[in-house]
Amino acid sequence: MENLIPVINKLQDVFNTVGADAIQLPQIVIVGSQSAGKSSVIESLVGRSILPRGIGIVTRRPLVLQLIYTPKDDRVHRSAEKGTMDLDEWAEFLHAKDKIFTDWDEVRKEIEAETDRMCGTNKGICPEPISLKFYSVSVLTMTMVDLPGLTKVAVGDQPEDIELQIRVLIEKFVTNPNSIILAVSPANVDMATSESLKMAREIDPDGRRTLAVITKLDLMDAGTDAIDILCGRVIPVKLGIIGVINRSQQDIMDKKDIKEAIKDETSFLQRKYPTLATRNGTPYLAKTLNRLLMHHIRDCLPQLKTRVNVMASQFQTLLNSYGQDVTDKNTTLLQIITKFASSYVATLDGTARNIETSELCGGARICYIFHETFGRTLDSIHPLTGLTSTDILTAIRNSNGPRPALFVPEVSFELLVKRQIRRLEEPSLRCIELVHEEMQRIIQHCGNEVQQEMLRFPKLHEKIIDVVTNLLRSRLPPTNSMVENIVSIELAYINTKHPDFYNDAASIGSMLKSPDLETDTKMMRPRGSVSGQQQERRPRPHSVHFTQNGDIGDSDKENYAPRGGRGATSRGGRGGDTNASTWLSNILPTPRGEEGEEEVGGRRTPSPQPPPPRGAEAAPVPKNVAHIQDQEPGPQNVISPVKPVNLLPEIPIQSGRKLNEREQRDCEVIERLIKSYFYIVRKSIQDSVPKAVMHFLVNFVKDNLQSELVSSLYKQDQIELLLSESEHIGQRRKEAAEMLDALQKASQIISEVRETHVW
Repeated sequence: MENLIPVINKLQDVFNTVGADAIQLPQIVIVGSQSAGKSSVIESLVGRSILPRGIGIVTRRPLVLQLIYTPKDDRVHRSAEKGTMDLDEWAEFLHAKDKIFTDWDEVRKEIEAETDRMCGTNKGICPEPISLKFYSVSVLTMTMVDLPGLTKVAVGDQPEDIELQIRVLIEKFVTNPNSIILAVSPANVDMATSESLKMAREIDPDGRRTLAVITKLDLMDAGTDAIDILCGRVIPVKLGIIGVINRSQQDIMDKKDIKEAIKDETSFLQRKYPTLATRNGTPYLAKTLNRLLMHHIRDCLPQLKTRVNVMASQFQTLLNSYGQDVTDKNTTLLQIITKFASSYVATLDGTARNIETSELCGGARICYIFHETFGRTLDSIHPLTGLTSTDILTAIRNSNGPRPALFVPEVSFELLVKRQIRRLEEPSLRCIELVHEEMQRIIQHCGNEVQQEMLRFPKLHEKIIDVVTNLLRSRLPPTNSMVENIVSIELAYINTKHPDFYNDAASIGSMLKSPDLETDTKMMRPRGSVSGQQQERRPRPHSVHFTQNGDIGDSDKENYAPRGGRGATSRGGRGGDTNASTWLSNILPTPRGEEGEEEVGGRRTPSPQPPPPRGAEAAPVPKNVAHIQDQEPGPQNVISPVKPVNLLPEIPIQSGRKLNEREQRDCEVIERLIKSYFYIVRKSIQDSVPKAVMHFLVNFVKDNLQSELVSSLYKQDQIELLLSESEHIGQRRKEAAEMLDALQKASQIISEVRETHVW
């Protein structure tokens, strides 16, 4: 079991060379307040004055001190080359491997010089440890860490946060679960105020790895003793409390030998604490620490072995990821290009080895864009969005021009449906942008192997991104042009004979049939009655639809007023002819603008205006109508836009009036036709746009990516620049190789420990 501590010391040496603290090795960490006697305890265990001493903060860097027992017949640590075969004691520093120290003043000066080199002379601290090995025939093998003392107030030119810096430094060592905390407290201070015990309890609440040391037993006030403290009655410590007596500052100045100091300590304990003398003192402390450290190593060794093996495997993988040194740069460049192109295409096709589980990427995201984002956007566009009944009626009138129409004009339907189809172009172009963005993003999802190569050669990575970006950007114009052409094709020809549209268009006949029959019925009604005349004189709405033939009350009163006065005479013998002439008069445009014209004997003659009916004399006559009635009929009196017969203002103002039956029917016809045809076009575009994007953008990039990369990057004058490795990758490879070598050595050292040595 005594062989366990040398094993840990070997591991300490191995990992100190690479400066790694990932492996938490068992060691004794000495914690205490400033000037509590920590360095004196270490010197008592070593038996030599090798540490800097003084007033104030002296220890400003962690000191990893390895005490190694080397008997005279030791052939492991003694070497003839170094001249240590016949030496009883010597010291070695890790930063000065080839130098052997036998003068302890030189050791102390070397520690001070190394501390000033890293920390400066301003009493500041540094977390970088100093590693010192002390070989002797009279020490027990153990590893100790001397740390700066806990302080509260910055003195001199120390930084203001010196307390926090020291606490963080100490916690870095004591939080190691494989360390033993040696909490040092002076006996002449109340134990309840001990900073070291407080920190030990915070880090190790169970007390499984805390040992307390009470110093300065000889400096307690007269009439007091430390029996209660040493027996654990004041503050119990699970691993025990050991009291020691160190040399005073005067003894150090007088260069009192440590062996003499240990004899004085023994005599003081036997005189002052006779019942506790065998369980206190420096020799007992050394044996206790040695025993605790061996048992602690025994408990930690299996876990330590597992951790070393796991880390060796991890660093081997890390080293492999950094790649080997490039020998044939031409071949390496082609391999990287091929690997990148294959990984890019595999990500698009969904055949990549490393499938993303946190989010959609590559081809899956493009599919989502086609069928979810783009599809839902088109589905959310209503065929009649932005169209009101007023807009439809206005389009019908504008498509008629100056002529009243009998049927709903087809031009108005084409005008309105094209306006709605154009609204499908913007989401189609947006779909191309989303696919382009995803294909740009795929560069970052090309697999870990390619990403490592990209990190290793940053200039090559930048060039590859530029080439892919330019290739994708060059495909945007033809793709956008194709999608715009798809929409333009739909706008170029409104196919009213489309099978899906023809059925809906045919059903419109049933909507048109009913109003026509109603019109014929109204035409057959006698017009001589007073009620008929009153019905004809109903106020006409502000906006008049000229295509209404059936509803007399909503048609032009000037056209029907003279017929109403002579209705009985005309229909007495020529009822059928009058009906036919009325139908034709609505179909054929009137050659002149006189409202008094009437067809007599197959020709049109001006008819005199009948007198107004009884009871209507008080009705005001509009000025325009009066002016027209006063004029003599003649060719020069044709109706002009300046004097409209329907009394409309110069620019029709759309009012919020209720639509009449004919207008409602026309709106329903147009709306139904627009819906039917819009759904057909939307379905076609929803199918054609993804196909166009796949052909012009996605598949083109897949087929031409590798050739584009080779033609742009495989140039002899650029290969050297492209394959120039980044500095941090080279440094990381070196560090990983050193760490892997250290771990392999550590694994070999641990494997040499037999189970019999452990137990």
